Amino acid sequence: MDKNPIKFGTDGWRGIIAGDFTFDNVRICAQGVADYLKQNGLDKQGLIIGYDNRFASEDFAAASAEVAAGNGIKVYLCPVAAPTPIISYGTAAKNAGGAIIITASHNPAAWNGFKYKSEDGSSAPDEVTAAIEDNIARIFKTGQPGRMPLEEAVGKGMVEYLDLAPVYLKQISGLVDLDGLRKTGLKVIIDPMYGVGSGYLKDLLSGGTTDVTEINAERNPLFPGIQPEPIAANLNKLSATIREQGSDVGIATDGDADRVGIMDEHGRFLTTLQVFALLSLYLLEVRKETGLIARTINTSIMLDRLAGMYGVPVKETPIGFKYIAPMLQNENALIGGEESGGYGFRGHVAERDGILAALYFLDLMAKTGKTPSQLIDYLYSKVGTHHYNRVDVHFPENERQTIIERVKNNPPDEIDGVKVERVDTTDGFRFIMADEAWLLIRFSGTEPLLRVYAESGTPDRVERLLQRGRELAGV
Repeated sequence: MDKNPIKFGTDGWRGIIAGDFTFDNVRICAQGVADYLKQNGLDKQGLIIGYDNRFASEDFAAASAEVAAGNGIKVYLCPVAAPTPIISYGTAAKNAGGAIIITASHNPAAWNGFKYKSEDGSSAPDEVTAAIEDNIARIFKTGQPGRMPLEEAVGKGMVEYLDLAPVYLKQISGLVDLDGLRKTGLKVIIDPMYGVGSGYLKDLLSGGTTDVTEINAERNPLFPGIQPEPIAANLNKLSATIREQGSDVGIATDGDADRVGIMDEHGRFLTTLQVFALLSLYLLEVRKETGLIARTINTSIMLDRLAGMYGVPVKETPIGFKYIAPMLQNENALIGGEESGGYGFRGHVAERDGILAALYFLDLMAKTGKTPSQLIDYLYSKVGTHHYNRVDVHFPENERQTIIERVKNNPPDEIDGVKVERVDTTDGFRFIMADEAWLLIRFSGTEPLLRVYAESGTPDRVERLLQRGRELAGV
């Protein structure tokens, strides 16, 4: 076989469709998972397989199901495309051995991906993906995936179609007052970004005085004019629709609906750090809950300040929800989140859920009677003004090590005239300054992309920090 291109990043393996992401390689991944399930005594619990709206995702899912069935593992195959949170929750609810999800989440249209969820529905930790990668490497050298044609597998009961949405929707109804949300009278614009979240929030919120409009709701694997990542650059249509219709809020979910983006009543994007802080404030102040806040290193010190006010602890992790999930599972964390707009919550599956996060944000608006911009003002009245931004820079893959060495060997003593007090290399290079502003330089785990992040007290200074970060990296 050709050289093994399969490497699991922060959340699974992703590749270019018909380039690296081929049926042969997906089958090898599925065989690696099947071997892992057998090696760990999980094969008798069965395997969930789901998929998103991308090009041929249902066919890649079917190919994975054929491999699992060929290895004697019962497969519960989603009959239609489904949001990742539904598959994650369904995996735990079904007590399955794990789940394969065919999705590239927020990546551009040319990409697809292969995610593996553990038996608890959370992102597989490093030791699990490492074991699967070892199996994949062995298969590339010596083996061929087992395979049972889908029609035969269905006939023999080795593949069963299973709709996981009902059990998920029942769970959601127990976490938030849906009847109350339907009676808010709010005017809400939903943008699923041509992704698999289409219809869910609209259906959950409809039936009362709440006015819900959905845009970009059809399946279109080309994601015309956007990349399905809920950040400001991709939400121009949502912003314009909010202004045109005089709406109260705009909500976007990414390609597989495990992440959320919020726009205020003026069509202005709320940063993911602001949303994380507001969701924490909602749980602490509105719902009167307490517990650990788990955050990745590229999130906001606003969380630390809120935690201090409400007497709860904060823990930082490397980037990737697989580091947050154990805190939700083992330390009963109240909320866990990351800069990309993925948030998980106590009492739910230990995984990101863009649908539930959106409902919680709407409930915050309803319970406080505040618009999103008023909520930001209220937040800042408590923790001070904070601004944040991120830039993504593509680079030739063969320059990765050169860039790493350039940043590693030239740490600055000061940035923008402020002393650098600490350099944190937990995940990338984070420069923490004397006034608590910070700059982070790190590589994407799934594509040849350098990400530069910064948080400070003013937008102008954030932009200067980002520029300095690019200069340090030489990109």
